[in-house]
Amino acid sequence: MERRITDDIHELKRVLPRHLSERLDTLGNTDELLEIVLDLGRVPTARYVNGEIALSEREVTRDDIDTIVANIGSFDADNRAGMERTLHRISAIRNRRGDVVGLTCRVGRAVYGTIAIIQDLVESGQSLLMLGPPGVGKTTMLREAARVLADARRVVIVDTSNEIGGDGDVPHPAVGKARRMQVSHPERQHEVMIEAVENHNPEVIVIDEIGRELEATAARTIAERGVQLIGTAHGNALENLMLNPTLSDLVGGIQAVTLSDEEARRRGTQKTVLERRAPPTFDVLIEIQTRDRLIVHEDVSAAVDGILRGRPLPVEVRSRNDLGEINIVQEMPEIQSLNERNGRANESRDGRSSRPSRGRGGRDDRGSHSDRGDRGERPDYESRYADRPEAPIALVNGNLAGMRVYAYGVARNRLQQASRRLRVPLTLVDDFAQADAIVTLKNYYRRRPKLIVDAERRGTPIYVLRANTVSQMENFLMDVFQTEVGNAADDPFGQAIRETKQAILQVRAGADYVDLLPQAKHIRRRQHAVAREARLDTISFGDEPQRHVRILNSRAS
Repeated sequence: MERRITDDIHELKRVLPRHLSERLDTLGNTDELLEIVLDLGRVPTARYVNGEIALSEREVTRDDIDTIVANIGSFDADNRAGMERTLHRISAIRNRRGDVVGLTCRVGRAVYGTIAIIQDLVESGQSLLMLGPPGVGKTTMLREAARVLADARRVVIVDTSNEIGGDGDVPHPAVGKARRMQVSHPERQHEVMIEAVENHNPEVIVIDEIGRELEATAARTIAERGVQLIGTAHGNALENLMLNPTLSDLVGGIQAVTLSDEEARRRGTQKTVLERRAPPTFDVLIEIQTRDRLIVHEDVSAAVDGILRGRPLPVEVRSRNDLGEINIVQEMPEIQSLNERNGRANESRDGRSSRPSRGRGGRDDRGSHSDRGDRGERPDYESRYADRPEAPIALVNGNLAGMRVYAYGVARNRLQQASRRLRVPLTLVDDFAQADAIVTLKNYYRRRPKLIVDAERRGTPIYVLRANTVSQMENFLMDVFQTEVGNAADDPFGQAIRETKQAILQVRAGADYVDLLPQAKHIRRRQHAVAREARLDTISFGDEPQRHVRILNSRAS
C-alpha cells in the first residue's frame, strides 16, 4: 500500500480565509483533496478525486483573494507561487490589467511507494517519459523516482516551478539526496537543463512538464550525452504526442514522405505517408491513465513505427489493486494508423479507402532501374487480433510448425501453389473454427460477413489481401513465415536469402557490386527487399531463366 509521508495540509489551510479553512476541517477526507479553486464572484470549490464540493454559499470577494496573495508572497513569471518547505502550488489567473482574479491551490504530496509499479524501469538506466493529463500524479511519481535513484546515483532535478522539490532554497525531504536546480524564468528551463549536464556531472536528470520546443531539443541533447533522462509531459496517449508539433521530437518526430505511384500501389496506401524522422529521445514511454493503472511502451521507436504502419504492437498494462499488489498483462491496443488518418481526405474525395491491405502489389520484376520498385519494404498489414496478440506461427524443434488457414474468397489452388513454391507448411482447412488464421480479400472484408465478425470475436487473426493473385499470396506467405522459412539447408529460398546477406557484407566491405545467382522472380523480389533494408541499391540483369540480382555500392552507383 502507498504510505503518505506528508501533505502539509495545515500549511495550505493557514493561508486560506478562515471560513474556508474551517469548512475543510468539517468535510475531512483531506487525503483525497486535489485542489481548491477560487474565482472572483463565484462560489469557492474543493476538487476531490471523485468530484467537487462547494466550500461556501458566499461568492469569492476581492478581499479573499488579496488575503491569500498577501499570505503566500509574490508570483513568479509563470504565475505560480509556492510555500516554504511544502509541495503546494498556487497558480494565479489575471485580468488584462494584471490583477489576480482567480487562484488554483494545488495540494502537493510526497508519497512513498508510488514508484513501485515502474521501479524496474526507473532503475534500468533507460530514459523514461511519463505521459498523462493534469492531476493524474505525474509529478508525485517523478519526485519519488528522483528520491529512489538518488540513493545510488547522482541525480539533479531541474525544478522550474519548485513543484518537485518545494518552494524555498532548501529542497523538500521527499526528494532525498537529489540535488535541485531552480529556474529563474520558465523560458530558461532548457538552458538550465544543459547547464545541469555541463556543470554538475549528473547521471540522471529529472525534469517536469516538458512543453516547449527548446526543452524538447535540450532533452534530446541530454539523452545523446549518455545521461538518463526522466521527464513528464501532458497528453493522454502516445498518439497525442506524435501529433503534437511541439513535442513530437521526443518520440522521433513525424514527417510526410511522398511515394512514387508504383511504390504507393505496392504498399496499398496513398502517395503521401507518415514515417518516423529520427530515433526517439526517450527509450520508454509510460501512459499514466489513473493513479493505479498505466500503460508501458518499452520500445518507443518500435511503438511509433507500428502506429504509423497501422500495425500497433502489444502494450504492457500495469495496475495496482487495493492490497497494493501489482498486476502486469499484455494487451493489443485498438489504434488507428496515422497514415490512415492522414488519408481520410483522399478517401472522402474519391471513395477509395486508404487503409493498408495485407499484401503487396503483384508487379513483374523488370530489367533496368525501374524494377527497383520490387525492392519494397514488407507490406503494411491490418491485423485483427481480439484477445490473442501472438502470431499463429511457432517453431517446433527448430522447424516451423504447420499453419492452418481458412481461405475466404481466395483461390485455394493459387494459395496452395504459392505455399509449394515457397516450401512453407501451410494447410488449408474447410472449417474456419479449426483455422489458425483466415485469409480473405479486401472487398470481402469490407462487407463484414458473419464469418469475419465471428472470427474477430474468437480472436482469430485475419489477413486481408488486395488481389486474388499468386504474387500477392507469395508475398503474404513470405511476410508471415519471415526468414525462418529458409532454415532448412535444402531450401532454395533460404539459400538465396543467405547469399544476399553475404553479398551485403561484401559490398559494405568495399566491393563496387556483387552479382547473385539466378533465381525465380518471387525470390529476386525478396532479395531486392533485403538489400533495400540494408540501404543498398539493386538492379536485375539478364534474361529468364538466368536473370539475377546485382547489389550495388551506393558510392559506386
